[in-house]
Amino acid sequence: MNRLIEAALELHEFLTRHAIPYAVIGGVAVQAWGEPRLTLDLDLTVMTPPEGAAALVHRLLERFVPRVPDPVAFARRTRVVLIRASNGCDVDISLGVPGYEEDLIRRAVDYEVAPGQTIRLCSPEDLIIHKAVAGRPQDLVDITGIVYRQGERLDVAYIRRWLKEFAAALEMPEIPERFERAWREFQTIESVRSPNQSCTTP
Repeated sequence: MNRLIEAALELHEFLTRHAIPYAVIGGVAVQAWGEPRLTLDLDLTVMTPPEGAAALVHRLLERFVPRVPDPVAFARRTRVVLIRASNGCDVDISLGVPGYEEDLIRRAVDYEVAPGQTIRLCSPEDLIIHKAVAGRPQDLVDITGIVYRQGERLDVAYIRRWLKEFAAALEMPEIPERFERAWREFQTIESVRSPNQSCTTP
């Protein structure tokens, strides 16, 4: 078992024990849904408990080592908690807010990483949404890999709905095209692979 999966299982045990809903995103999710690639850290999104973000950060720091001098202030400013798992892996925890993150965590699936051991993994659709909003060169490569691997199983309407909302909220109309380009390429390739329905047998 690699170190990232060990870290993911440790976070899964901790967050589940404290009834904190979460989903793994980032490179570990790419390995499951798209084209596997090297990734060095673990990324998660969690829903902030009713007692608030500061209480969650303090709870995490009772178990894990922080990676910044003032993790509470950092989380308040960025809504990200930077910690280190027991095996030394860096872990980035995004604090979710009502709205899209609720959908992401609700749609997360149990993903078996070892016999009898599972973690909560974001759906491939939500991984595409994250990647399209980020829009870095590697994110665009990852989107293509996810689309090609998941294909027609993807809920395209769900992806388009959220990308449209993010494009409007962020005033970035280019966001949906980051997915649409990969989707068009996939459909073109699939149409070439499919038998020519117009052919007739003499």
